[in-house]
Amino acid sequence: MTAVAETTIDFAKARRAMIDSQLRVSGVNADWVLNAMARVPREDHVPADVRAHAYIDRAIPLGEGRALAAPLVYGLILSEAAPTPQDKVLLVSGSGQYLAALLSGLAGSVDVVSAADGAAYAGRGGYSLVLIDGAIEQLPDGLAGALDEGGRIVTGLADRGVTRLATGRKVAGSVALQPLTDVGIPVLSEFAAPKRWSF
Repeated sequence: MTAVAETTIDFAKARRAMIDSQLRVSGVNADWVLNAMARVPREDHVPADVRAHAYIDRAIPLGEGRALAAPLVYGLILSEAAPTPQDKVLLVSGSGQYLAALLSGLAGSVDVVSAADGAAYAGRGGYSLVLIDGAIEQLPDGLAGALDEGGRIVTGLADRGVTRLATGRKVAGSVALQPLTDVGIPVLSEFAAPKRWSF
């Protein structure tokens, strides 16, 4: 798309259409979620040559095996996470800074690490909320350890080619992920489960 053609796109109108035709009709209706999604320009978080497609209802390739999930995925993540000003968030970013921008003003603080660093996380704990921007096959012990007791996690969960939104809470030192709903979430290869023999 040329720069001249792009100037004809009303991105603010596209954001409104995203909210009305993708989020609301899928049950994402909390005002605070919709306000965050309306506030952050998705077109600023994709490569220049695909800015015109920033608001389509599917993942957008970012290059190097990464993709920005469909808007509905972020609406669901925010709805399930329900970040508050009291939350200290660890965000594992698989697709740039879009989710971090959505969290701005919602959570008390947000620390961002890459997917590679998240998969091998051995940093400090003290987080009340861990968000993983992508689907994982397994949750590393390091990320579970980053959560305070009672802390919660929202992530995508990949199982035999199907991705689901999942959530968990740290209870008695461990975290069990519970799948919530099937939704297309880009898979993070850094979180692949070890291959097992089968007969």
